[in-house]
Amino acid sequence: MAWQVGLCALWGLGQIATKVAGQGISPFFHAGLRSLGAAILVLAWIGLRRIRIDRSPEIMKPAVFAGALFAVEFMLLFTGLNYTSAARATLLLYTSPFFVALGMHWRVASERIDANRAIGMILAFTGVALAFGERLGSFTARELLGDVMCLGAAAAWGATTLVMKTTPLKRLAPEVNLFYQLGVSAVLLIGASWIVGEAGLFNPSPLVLSLLALQICVIASASYLCWFFLVTNYNAAVLHTFTFLTPVFGMLFSWWLLDEPIGPMLVIALLLIALGIVLVNRARRPAAA
Repeated sequence: MAWQVGLCALWGLGQIATKVAGQGISPFFHAGLRSLGAAILVLAWIGLRRIRIDRSPEIMKPAVFAGALFAVEFMLLFTGLNYTSAARATLLLYTSPFFVALGMHWRVASERIDANRAIGMILAFTGVALAFGERLGSFTARELLGDVMCLGAAAAWGATTLVMKTTPLKRLAPEVNLFYQLGVSAVLLIGASWIVGEAGLFNPSPLVLSLLALQICVIASASYLCWFFLVTNYNAAVLHTFTFLTPVFGMLFSWWLLDEPIGPMLVIALLLIALGIVLVNRARRPAAA
């Protein structure tokens, strides 16, 4: 439990690191460097553990598709963070479990939405509506665009999870799945940065470089490897329930480190989404978590 809470705190801090580092790196190039560096570290771990990397055609097709969705997620998230607050971005990004639940309802008979999941999803999407409603009367088109992009990133994350759960990728070791997502997204994101003519690393200050290193070495590689270890050795359903803490930590860190205002409507939205995550994950069977 202590390790899982620590990981949630780290993931909540990740959006803060991304937003601040974005002051010196263009969004696509930023996400691409993160994926590239983390892919190298995860590959080193795979080699150290002598984990087999399956390169058969039936694996490579969904792996490339999942990697492309992973790239879209971070294109939207890293760009959206330039337009909206880190608190709102984290809140909207962690609606991903509900997109997964909707997709699994249609794709897998054993994952139909039951009463608990339905209540959880209603609560969560009510929270999203309140989060957007807080913008009424004070939002700018730029801020609203940032919110929509972060919600789109959540949908892309959910779609990536669905591909992993409903294709031959589900047979792979989690480390190999992570490597494919990081590797494919690195190529696509850096290529997209070049195509759109981004400035790239335009302000390589010590703070920007330190936060990029934090994202590569700790958040995008070490923390996920630690998560895989926990899921392998402990009850996955219980661990997933703790993910509701991530947007809580994200909002607290945004208020503490970035001095972002946290209004009462956003707090209510957070509580509804967190409760929804708990209900959706508790309804999930441990073997499918």
